[in-house]
Amino acid sequence: MLKNYFKIAWRNVVRHKAHSIINISGLSVGVAACLLIFVILQFERSFNTSYANYKNIYHIITKQVADEGIFYNPGVSVPAIDALRTDFPQYKFAALNTSYGSQITVPDNSGNNGTADKKFTEGFGVFFIEPQFFDIFHSTWLEGDKKFLAEPNMVVLDKRTATKYFGDWKKATGKNLKMDNLLSLRVAGVVDNAPDNSDFPLRVMVSYITLKQNANTYGFRNDWHSLSSNHQIFTELPANVNPDNFTKQLVGFTNKQSDLNQQKQSRIHLLQPLSELHFDTRVGNTVGDHITSRATLNTLTFIAVLIIIMASINFINLSTAQSVGRSKEVGIRKVLGSTRKQLIAQVIGETTLVIMVSVLLAVAIAKIALPYLKNIASVPDEIALFSTGTVLFLIVITIVVILLSGIYPALVVSGFKPVQALKNKITAASIGGIPLRRALVVAQFAIAQLLIIGTIVAVNQMNFVNEADLGFNKNAVLIIPGSADSLSLSKMQAFKQQLLLKPEVKSVSFASDAPSSENNWGQNFYYDHSEKDPQFNAFLKYGDADYFKTFELRFAAGKGYDPSDTIRQLVVNETFIHKLGIKKAGDAIGKAVRMGARGTWAPITGVVEDFKTNSLRDAVKPIVISPLKKFESVAAVKIQTKNLTNTVASIQKLWESTYPEYAYNGYFLDENIAQFYKQENQLALVYKIFAFIAIFISCLGLYGLVSFMAVQRTKEVGVRKVLGASVFNIVLLFSKEFMILIAIAFVLAMPAAWYLMSGWLQNFAYRINLTAGVFVLAIASSLAIACLTVGYKAIKAALVNPVKSLRSE
Repeated sequence: MLKNYFKIAWRNVVRHKAHSIINISGLSVGVAACLLIFVILQFERSFNTSYANYKNIYHIITKQVADEGIFYNPGVSVPAIDALRTDFPQYKFAALNTSYGSQITVPDNSGNNGTADKKFTEGFGVFFIEPQFFDIFHSTWLEGDKKFLAEPNMVVLDKRTATKYFGDWKKATGKNLKMDNLLSLRVAGVVDNAPDNSDFPLRVMVSYITLKQNANTYGFRNDWHSLSSNHQIFTELPANVNPDNFTKQLVGFTNKQSDLNQQKQSRIHLLQPLSELHFDTRVGNTVGDHITSRATLNTLTFIAVLIIIMASINFINLSTAQSVGRSKEVGIRKVLGSTRKQLIAQVIGETTLVIMVSVLLAVAIAKIALPYLKNIASVPDEIALFSTGTVLFLIVITIVVILLSGIYPALVVSGFKPVQALKNKITAASIGGIPLRRALVVAQFAIAQLLIIGTIVAVNQMNFVNEADLGFNKNAVLIIPGSADSLSLSKMQAFKQQLLLKPEVKSVSFASDAPSSENNWGQNFYYDHSEKDPQFNAFLKYGDADYFKTFELRFAAGKGYDPSDTIRQLVVNETFIHKLGIKKAGDAIGKAVRMGARGTWAPITGVVEDFKTNSLRDAVKPIVISPLKKFESVAAVKIQTKNLTNTVASIQKLWESTYPEYAYNGYFLDENIAQFYKQENQLALVYKIFAFIAIFISCLGLYGLVSFMAVQRTKEVGVRKVLGASVFNIVLLFSKEFMILIAIAFVLAMPAAWYLMSGWLQNFAYRINLTAGVFVLAIASSLAIACLTVGYKAIKAALVNPVKSLRSE
């Protein structure tokens, strides 16, 4: 019996080739899209779960309460680690301090005076780390032991990094390294690579005591008043300890330390579960390379559900439409004794066959598309398609699609009355399928229009972000990260003068960072010789006197400061003076500002117009710009755009001859700013891709329904043509119903799209407005696509010779 079911199912698939191709194509693309989304979701949601005790591990973060709002910092003041161990000896604590962009040099021992030294710049993955860290985050030690990290000038590498440095990780232990040309380190061990789904990419682990011994070099301040996001503390609580109770104890701990250190009680320490570390956008900076908001993952899940529903709608529509043509077959089967249960089993069997073929094709499509997945998500280059999770997903999705797509057509077919079926009295109207098909077409196009609106909004917002006036000129500025050690600083002026001799170089400035960066170095300050703190922090940027010329910052009043190696004069932005209650920029000129309680008073020489200090997600911060040579380690070179490649090559050559001990890592500022919006650009691309998929599936279904209608109404078309109907009249006959349904779909999709995209735009402090034009464009594009789909088949039907149409049965 089962063999017979599948034999007939195969015959029906082959007999109705067009409908089978439409069903299989729609389902294959839909399931492939869902499978790829599942791979992304599975990877992102698995972060940090590889640690056996991850449910008991917590990150201690700092909540800061200020007049302008509440802010969360992943860091904790440096003295907190020892104080926590004193007050809570029953718990495990571990501190680490990240070092971004450090250079690791592997000395050449062949006697070539260092010319063959290998230099590696590590963007992330370099940590000063306590040995206690490995009591909380267990790693597999291939060589060495955590106890060596209690000694100064020791470093541990992961297997991948040790292989990169020495060719074979087994040769690494006992070798020497230099970090930032400042620290001489000995490799004390090798640990296995951290998994890709870990927020702790432990590549280069330097003993924490080494940081303490080089505190001034790395800005390590053992001060309760200082707070850096780079210095982070983790704890593991026993399984029987309630984290809420410990959080309350942390509040008492914070208050106690604030009183002891005469500190404003504006900070609160909180526990962040390790399971939330990868998703908590409030806190932001992790020790890994990216965070992903749960809202983004929920959006991807929502899109996947919509796509699979659309593919199932196609199947239901075409199956119920086709069921009219199978009425005689069903009538005969019923007369010969088939039960309704058997007929349902037959239709489900046919559905299963089509869906199994679709799933196999979907896997092939997903396999082909897998290498491109990194363009829409932060996944590894070699992410696996098959895992226990994906196999279970495929089984579940297959069952779900079979049930979604097969149950209703099976009930319709099995419900035919034998007498009506044998007399050919079964029509689309008599089986009650028309209202359902209309509802499904509405649902399908509502989903498509939802994604179209999402795509238009996301693309427009990202175009706005990419083209926004940042308040400075980001174009053709080459940024070259350097070092702030005394040797490098002594070469600064000579390097700058040599650069300015090049006709293609317009300006050069040495600074701590560019106007727009991820830097959020804030400090309290005092204004106009007042001993009262204004109750908000100023955010610091250090640069030489050419900073304003190089980045083309615009002055609202005053001018830049004179050349200096220390803070003698400074420039502020408009937000800074407005927060002080000063309305006119000129009124601030000459007023004195002191940074911190121990700083020196320096006059304001100029007020620059506001520029975007971070990404456009954030509001402009109050900024103080001043010279301070010891922090001016980044070279910013404004160059002409003509012969850009040759210019960059000549600058690199000059850098390498001036700073042979450092690797060249130049990049253009506009490219770096674009990285701020990597996830948003990826999401915009996701919308584009899935809007296209939604349109493709919708058009497949629409084409199938119009094809069915054309066959069912062949004689009607012939009669109308004989009576004088034009081709336009025939096309209108087929099109008007679908146009009305698409209009209804738009009415349903519009409020949902407005709600969802308004919420997404709230992530940006600077954003576009949701205007009527967005929705008009969406409905117009949907109608145009539907007209093309329906029109092609309708015109083809209208051009058939009426004599041939009237002869057909």
